[in-house]
Parts: sequence; C-alpha cells; structure tokens
Amino acid sequence: MKITYTERRVNLRDNFKQRVEKKLSKFDKVFSDEAQAFVVVTVDKNSQTVEITIRDKSMVYRVEKTMPEMNDAVDKCVDALGRQLRKNKAKLEKRLRQGSLEELTAPAEDVEVEAEEDYTVVRTKKIPVKPITVDEAILEMNMVGHKFYMFTNAETGAVNVVYLRDDGRYGLLIPTSGE
Repeated sequence: MKITYTERRVNLRDNFKQRVEKKLSKFDKVFSDEAQAFVVVTVDKNSQTVEITIRDKSMVYRVEKTMPEMNDAVDKCVDALGRQLRKNKAKLEKRLRQGSLEELTAPAEDVEVEAEEDYTVVRTKKIPVKPITVDEAILEMNMVGHKFYMFTNAETGAVNVVYLRDDGRYGLLIPTSGE
C-alpha cells in the first residue's frame, strides 16, 4: 500500500510515519497492492486530527479522529477502520479477496459483534433532476433541510451531489469512471 502524507501546521517526524506504516500494514492482506492511503495530519491549539483515506479499486474507506495526541488519533483511526471492515465483512468479501478478512476481523473477546443484516431500503423517492448551478443546489439543499442534494450540473450536464460536511462547509461529488 502506498502512503501519502499531508501535513497541516505540523512537520511529521519519521517515527510517526513508521508508526502509521506499521499500523496500516495489518490491512495489507485486505487491500490490493494498488491501494493508496492518504494520511492528513492537522494540528490545532488543543487538538490534533488524523484523517486516513484508503482508495482501492472503486472502494473508498475514510476515518477521521481528533485527540490531544496524534499517536492516539492514529490508534483510534485504525480501530475505526477495523470496525468498518468487520461491520461490512460479508459484503466486502464479495468485492475483495476471498478469506482475506478472516484474520483481520476475528472479534476480540471483549468486543460485541453485531448480527449481520442486509441493508433494507425503507423508502424510495423520485425527484426531478433539473439543470442548476452548484450554488443553486446548495441553496435548494438548505431550503429542504437535507444534508445532501442531487442535481444535474448546468455547466457540465452531469449528475452531481452537494453535501454538508461535518465541519459546516460544503462538498461536491462528481462521478468518474473509477480510473
């Protein structure tokens, strides 16, 4: 797995990078050799945030944790990533290498394992997808009180999604062919 670091208001030491590489190496059996991990470390006055995004083929796994110490944040991120993989084990094995999740997702003795369940769609809604600008889509999203809004981008003609991020800012999803 190739790891790329982004430092925001911090200079990362080699021992921190080695710690991240060691922690993420336990997922090598799960992901392909082409997998890429992006580690973003942000230091604020009283907190340090570590964000880990792993891209493998068309799958994206993302975790973000904020702690007083960046090493603790890395530990929490790796734990959360393991929980994500455990929770979706059955569905992921169909897409990833067969059996590669067995060793990684073996539940610890003190961890309660949720019963596997299928995803259930409880409501289907048809919406008109009209050509509008990104700013108009954000306005529409805010007016209906949702955290996301799908629309046809008037500039590109493609279907896009705007969404409200946890930090209160907005994001834009633009579909690609996955290459």
